[in-house]
Amino acid sequence: MISRRKLLATTAAATTLAAMGGTVALAQDGPIRIGMGMAMSGGLAAGGKAALLAYQIWAEEVNARGGLLGRQVELVTYDDQSNPSTVPGIYSKLIDVDGVDIVISGYATVPTAAAMPVIMQKRKLFLSLFALAANDQFNYDRYFQLQPNGPNAKVEFSKGYFELAMALPEKPKTVALVGADAEFSILALEGARENAEMHGLEIVYDQTYPPNTIDFASIVRTIKAAAPDLLYIGSYPPDSAGMIRAVHEAGFKAQMVGGGMIGLQFAGLKTQLGEMLNNVTYYDLYVPEPTMQFPGIDAFLVRYRERAAAAGVDPLGIYIPPFAYAEMQILERAVTEVGSLDDGALADFIRKTTFDTVVGQIAFGERGEWAAPRILTCQFQGIEGSGVEQFGEAGRQVILHPPEYKSGEHRHPFPASA
Repeated sequence: MISRRKLLATTAAATTLAAMGGTVALAQDGPIRIGMGMAMSGGLAAGGKAALLAYQIWAEEVNARGGLLGRQVELVTYDDQSNPSTVPGIYSKLIDVDGVDIVISGYATVPTAAAMPVIMQKRKLFLSLFALAANDQFNYDRYFQLQPNGPNAKVEFSKGYFELAMALPEKPKTVALVGADAEFSILALEGARENAEMHGLEIVYDQTYPPNTIDFASIVRTIKAAAPDLLYIGSYPPDSAGMIRAVHEAGFKAQMVGGGMIGLQFAGLKTQLGEMLNNVTYYDLYVPEPTMQFPGIDAFLVRYRERAAAAGVDPLGIYIPPFAYAEMQILERAVTEVGSLDDGALADFIRKTTFDTVVGQIAFGERGEWAAPRILTCQFQGIEGSGVEQFGEAGRQVILHPPEYKSGEHRHPFPASA
């Protein structure tokens, strides 16, 4: 993967769509067309496919209710292959050739950042799905982010992890920071670095590894030699799994292990890692704990799970799909109340409105991030074997932070208390 800075220098590059597996829904009589690039292949495909199913469920429901503004809704999607170099060409085609009415982002930070220059040039409304601090550099006034990071996204992302650490009976003094040399991980580590320094922690290891790294054993051995009290990891799904396995193989011990690890929220990795997840303290956005029972969430998850197997997507659907569905709830209300598809008018309405969604109330603040952050710091507890059903139960992914959503007590150290 490449950085946003490199992408800014290459966004004018032409992209051939013939090899992308692009699919455009058949035109109807005056439909409202919503376009997106979405990872249907590559490393981000698990998240992309799950998000697309949530969008499809919403589209079917809104069409059954008569559509938007009396018109049916049509989704226009192209596979971005989890490759940011394809993204500018996809969005240029969606806007200039396909003539879509509204565009939304694909899943994750890197494709969102890659789309931003095209979106800004065309002055389009842009709802983004799980992009960490993607608008910090662009400061685009028609951008809105569905991940609950809050205005200070980089710092907020790891705030709970470090606040929990500093509340431990044996106050930690040192921390190791490690992650992939890619957009999300770099931003996550920047925030973790700020939090560590804020709490007076000594950083005894601070390194990134190439995104295509497969063997993490040597990395973990080097970290183990530094003997940190805390290990904060900023990782994508393949390396999240690799790091957890390497930590166990090396017999690594610390007061806390985890952090900004993408993938631990997905059923596939949960069942692969099973009991190795116990006592890992990680970030999440929604878990089935009693403190997070929002109106409509259970009904949505029932509809999603009825179709998940046939669609070949995450059978639990508790990470990305609820937020993707909430994104469309926001869009639906904005279009309905504004009464038009004007990008500027829709952006103005979204900016000043608080929305009731299946993931709770959402209001947007600075740079289109959530006005009030709600990053959860959770811990896997009591995992037995690799059965997927247990991860849909309360008490397995306990919320430790923020206090208003806390659902259990922090277990420490890692890997497990004696």
